[in-house]
Amino acid sequence: MKKTLLSLTILLGIAKLAAAQDTIKNQRFNLHFQQTIIMQYKPQFSAPYTGQNSLIPNAETQTSLTSTLFGGARLWKGAEAYLNPELSGGSGLSKTLGIAGFPNGETFRVGAAEPKIYLARLYLTQYFNFGDETEFIEDDVNQLAGMRSKRYLKITAGKFGMADFFDGNEFSHDPRSQFMNWSLMDNAAWDYPANTRGYVIGAMADFAQPNWNLRFAFTMTTTTANGSTWDEHLSHANTQTLEYERRYTLNGHKGTLRLLGFRNNGIMGVYRDAINLNPAAPDVDATQGYGRHKYGFGINADQYLSDDFGVFAKASYNDGKTETWAFTEIDRSISLGAVLKGNRWSRKDDELGLAFVGNGISNDHKNYLAAGGYGFIIGDGQLNYSPELIAEVYYKINAYQHKLWISPDYQFIANPAYNKDRGPVNVLSVRAHVEF
Repeated sequence: MKKTLLSLTILLGIAKLAAAQDTIKNQRFNLHFQQTIIMQYKPQFSAPYTGQNSLIPNAETQTSLTSTLFGGARLWKGAEAYLNPELSGGSGLSKTLGIAGFPNGETFRVGAAEPKIYLARLYLTQYFNFGDETEFIEDDVNQLAGMRSKRYLKITAGKFGMADFFDGNEFSHDPRSQFMNWSLMDNAAWDYPANTRGYVIGAMADFAQPNWNLRFAFTMTTTTANGSTWDEHLSHANTQTLEYERRYTLNGHKGTLRLLGFRNNGIMGVYRDAINLNPAAPDVDATQGYGRHKYGFGINADQYLSDDFGVFAKASYNDGKTETWAFTEIDRSISLGAVLKGNRWSRKDDELGLAFVGNGISNDHKNYLAAGGYGFIIGDGQLNYSPELIAEVYYKINAYQHKLWISPDYQFIANPAYNKDRGPVNVLSVRAHVEF
């Protein structure tokens, strides 16, 4: 009798455990939140002249704020929906002008500092799983917990950020928790499709195997550079992005290599045409017309060298003939860096990051700026060209139970906006990031 009761108790325990695991495997809803505040200060720097898109040479302090609510729901087999209302406010230094690799990845070129609420993301994802190999996916931002095949086709449609799915990097991708500079968020010469707040409407397909992924996105573009109105002439104004991601291990430590290609089509102006039309005061917007395109490539790699130390490198290029439309005025870029976890000084959740960036522009773009032309990010009225060089170091502190993170940060920027006559610029930052 005692053995029978013991057996029943064990069976009930197993049943409860199985039920609990089944619930975890099929999480129906989740809700997450983040808030990031970045305060930046730059002291006065040398500048013999200043244009309408220049970084102001006087000492300056600015603060940015973003708050995001991440909601997810499982609708039917393989289907997930995500909704992200967001609030942002504040400003970057000098109204987010004057540096191509801008030092605050949480700022936008919106023209107003007042906080505003908007819909950042609203999209539907459908998984088509196949194969017997499965893995458990943890509950996370825009990710429902559950078992998923390692082989699947995922179709996503709606409003999202291209960085949600493309050009990821283990150490250099998210300005809310890693490096803050724009040049270190993504491959910097990728003029990734987005509105002025960094989001896009479109569709994406992701074909996954255990060690690699192949992704393709077809998305809309805006009617103006750095704009917020979507161009409805979809046959003439669209973007295509293709990425291959390969995961591997090196000496027992994981690494990833990503190859990216893109083509943007739209009403963009042409730098050379702007100079030919008005050599004394070129205006690239005056040459806009459909049938224009920008294409480019990027390579992106990250590699752990030990359990607590990793390195990364990125290199990217675009043709630089048409005006920058969405991201920032960088036509060539190379970056590299490293991140060290705090295990060695008994702060295992802290991390120290150091990175270096070199940004450049095409000859057409260079000649346009030298003639007094302006883009939507940079333009000093004249140009003594030299590559824009950036170094960034940060220390991230787990201030409270993996929910509050504090990160002091320093950036050194030589030749801001590719101008050897201005700078160098020193930027000191403090970031407070809350997540749960």
